[in-house]
Amino acid sequence: MPSPRPRVLFVSDLAYPAKGRRYCDEDIVLTSRLREDFDIAVCHPLDAAALMAGFDAVVVRNSGPVLYHRAAYDTFRERALADGVRVYNQLSGKGDMAGKGYLLELTAAGFPVIPTVDSATDLDRLPETDTYVVKPKQGADSIGLEFVPRAALAALSYGDILVQPRVDFRYEVSFYFVDDTLQYALYAPDPDRRWALEPYEPTDEDREFARRFVDWNDITYGIQRVDACRAPGGELLLVELEDLNPYLSLDVLSPEARDAFVARMKTSLRALVAQETV
Repeated sequence: MPSPRPRVLFVSDLAYPAKGRRYCDEDIVLTSRLREDFDIAVCHPLDAAALMAGFDAVVVRNSGPVLYHRAAYDTFRERALADGVRVYNQLSGKGDMAGKGYLLELTAAGFPVIPTVDSATDLDRLPETDTYVVKPKQGADSIGLEFVPRAALAALSYGDILVQPRVDFRYEVSFYFVDDTLQYALYAPDPDRRWALEPYEPTDEDREFARRFVDWNDITYGIQRVDACRAPGGELLLVELEDLNPYLSLDVLSPEARDAFVARMKTSLRALVAQETV
């Protein structure tokens, strides 16, 4: 049974050099606030599997791209599932947690997502444009992303890559959820400055768009970031569903919005800890 004051292992790579973001600052702030209600220990993702047994829950936060520690993450995931460890986010996610193959599934199902294929025989399903985006299925943080002309698509080595048309979007916008509840939204008004974010007030249509992907996913307890772009025609298209360790840009929020997010996360984490089985 969980202790009166739950013990939480907080997984973060404080030294990871993220582009345009400071993981360490965000996680120092977040752990300081969680410590008000939980006993917190911080560890590197390489140490999580060895340390997690002594805690009521494991919170995976800014741990960096899994591809840099694939074997360690797979070991952590396997042990956590086998031992019924409470992990936040829950390990049942179908978004980036499982690789970017979900973009194929969502495309086939008719969701509002940038059209995506993974085979040369399916290239005719993509709209014609001058430039296409090629990204690895297990990529993250734009690692391995390339822009190629249409004439070069047929010569690519398929199997582990995804191909999408390059969208001349007006801006990118992200919707941040705790469990199934939208907490706030931020957008980058300059397409060339992805992490120069500002508060964004979503419309009812925007909320419905983002909620559709959270409903599709399979997470009861955790933080999800729905990243989208505003296409030239005005519609939103999904860029990615980050459900493993989404950066939160808490420094952009007002103190009131940040307090509300932390309070909601605490409630969610306490509910996870209270679960007898995971």
